[in-house]
Amino acid sequence: MTEYPHPSDRAGTADRVPSAASPDAVDERNRRLARAGVARAEELLMTRYRVGSQGEAFDLLRRTSQRFNVKLHTLADVAVRLPAPAAGAADWVPNRPRGAPPPLPALHTGQARPSGHGAVLKAALRRTMHVAHTHMGHVQLVENGMLRMAQHAGLARQFTDYFAFVGDAGSPCARAAEDRRQITVKDVASSDTFDEASRQAVLRTGSRACHSVPLVGQRGGVMGVISTHHDGPVGDFSTAQLTALDHLGAQVGRWLLWHRHTVVLPALNHLHASAAHRD
Repeated sequence: MTEYPHPSDRAGTADRVPSAASPDAVDERNRRLARAGVARAEELLMTRYRVGSQGEAFDLLRRTSQRFNVKLHTLADVAVRLPAPAAGAADWVPNRPRGAPPPLPALHTGQARPSGHGAVLKAALRRTMHVAHTHMGHVQLVENGMLRMAQHAGLARQFTDYFAFVGDAGSPCARAAEDRRQITVKDVASSDTFDEASRQAVLRTGSRACHSVPLVGQRGGVMGVISTHHDGPVGDFSTAQLTALDHLGAQVGRWLLWHRHTVVLPALNHLHASAAHRD
């Protein structure tokens, strides 16, 4: 399994919502996009394994995600991305030696070593905000051809709901993922990086500048993005800051890929066995 590519199948304008949209409209968009990935996995199980209904397929996904402590939407995303197993194969993908997780020296700053998916993301966000001298930021992971919000700090719910899914290049986080490089928006109010709806959503949460760092896996695939937000315009980041964030992005990207190989793929093999040999 290789790293995920940057978001290439981006959501179209139909998946955007106006900046002044009601919370109900934003919630409906988010539910629809969240459901889409799981629905594709359900359809795959029904077609490939002759699972009798969406409900039965969903139950297979849910039980597997709970057993392996993997987010259901993450399991569904990996299932639809990977090629089908060979006919009669015991496993969907060959089992790999678990091995030790890649080191995360950029996150070890006198605090306990983070362990577990959520803990690593929280520590990475905390460290990124420290390097960038701010208290606002969020982590997005590549999923279903988009960036999906995974962690956040210091941001209003209106912002995190509006940017729960980002699927086009009208934001610096999407550009950072696509270009595999850090992107700074020094002044949100005057930058042409955002479309106008996104700009207003950012400004309303109190962010006047932002900086996005891609999380790049071992072979150059982008696993996600960490973005910081600042309550005033910013200048250039120092060389030391940019270097520290590059190292952090590479280390966390490699760790996320290791997690996919050692935790998510065994869950996928279990899903394959459960679907193929169900009563």
